[in-house]
Amino acid sequence: MIERGKTWYTTIKGRWKTDFFHNENPLVLELACGKGEYTVGLGEVFPDKNFVGIDIKGDRIARGSGKALALGLSNVAFLRAGIQYLDEFFEDNEVDEIWLVHPDPQPRDKEEKRRLSNKSFLAQYERVLKSGSLFHLKTDSSFLFDYTLSVLKELPQWTLEVVTDNLYQADVYRDHYEIKTYYEEYFVRRGHQIHYLRCRLQK
Repeated sequence: MIERGKTWYTTIKGRWKTDFFHNENPLVLELACGKGEYTVGLGEVFPDKNFVGIDIKGDRIARGSGKALALGLSNVAFLRAGIQYLDEFFEDNEVDEIWLVHPDPQPRDKEEKRRLSNKSFLAQYERVLKSGSLFHLKTDSSFLFDYTLSVLKELPQWTLEVVTDNLYQADVYRDHYEIKTYYEEYFVRRGHQIHYLRCRLQK
């Protein structure tokens, strides 16, 4: 786990593949990763990719870090930082893929600036992502899902490839490898449908 005061915190930018993971495999981020279920789960499924879970709450990502260590996953790391500071830890075009899984929907109007799929955050993702990279959103919030779709449709550099209001009934569900977060399991048990979109960035 990389956090303030520890090795790499101020020097990792631009060095994830070469100096940290020691390979040139694709670099995948899970933003607001919580306990890191997706980061660890995808790390198990794809040993030929590097995964970094990012969250501001250290107690949460410590759990994901501990699980990754217990599983011996050398392709998984965690960064304790705010998503608004991505450009301090990643160079332009350094990242190959981004996952945003069950983020806080921030439904009140005054909270729009904190929604992780608003235009400002998407502009940050554009900078660190390579052209042709994928962005995924998975959420139980129909509000956030519809909001994100409306934002993306105003940005021609993003091309929607998959949009579903019910991921569990869609063919692309198999691409999630039965990986579920704590919150996903919680909301599914209460009858919520899971929404999912995948889009591609063309710079």
